[in-house]
Amino acid sequence: MSILFFFSAFIAEVLGTIAGFGSSTVFLPLALLFFDFKSALVLVALFHIFGNISRVSFFKHGLDRHILIIFGIPSVILTLIGALLVAYLPQEMLKGILGAFLIIYSIISLWKEDLRVRPSLFNSVIGGGLSGFLAGLIGTGGALRGAFLTAFGLPKEKYIATAAAIALAVDLTRIPVYFAEGFLTSQYYWYIPVLLIVALTGSFIGKQIVKRVPQKRFRKVVLVAILVIGFKFLFDWLSYLLL
Repeated sequence: MSILFFFSAFIAEVLGTIAGFGSSTVFLPLALLFFDFKSALVLVALFHIFGNISRVSFFKHGLDRHILIIFGIPSVILTLIGALLVAYLPQEMLKGILGAFLIIYSIISLWKEDLRVRPSLFNSVIGGGLSGFLAGLIGTGGALRGAFLTAFGLPKEKYIATAAAIALAVDLTRIPVYFAEGFLTSQYYWYIPVLLIVALTGSFIGKQIVKRVPQKRFRKVVLVAILVIGFKFLFDWLSYLLL
């Protein structure tokens, strides 16, 4: 069973490195097959941190510090606000709205290949704030972050490194809370170093694939990933309404 868990983590990290987001979105439902929700949440969050550290290391030459600051700071601040509002806002409805937005955005972007948004201070603050708020509120903001950073027209190395650095900052704001609440018991601590090795390996393999993908095709891969995540969010919301 442990082997299947770690293999699922490896596949999720390869896909997350290629798309620049999504490893936790793919991995969390799989982790829930092996662990209770709280334990899975912590292990996946730690794995996400390890993966983002790996991506920042492997693509550090592409890190855009300007976007990291003006996009990342609002993202971290709004993550905390979103986390505080979890109990007061309808998460499933927000997930459905986000899914619809991602579907529309990705389809338009795939159809209109020259679509770009200027990475201005205003656009970066709005994009960072919204993606951070959703990360705190529904546990995932990577797809929306990817949508904004893709619209900025960043080169693939810069996109992956910057997205990973922002995601890392967001993750580090919530991990201490999980441990403080006792979400992960000591019997699962041995999984942590293994997940670190898996994350490093998955990121490295993902990097080798990214190197072989032309920039234009890479953008399409990211947009298709955003489209898939959008359909998943919308499906989850509709399933919730029908229950």
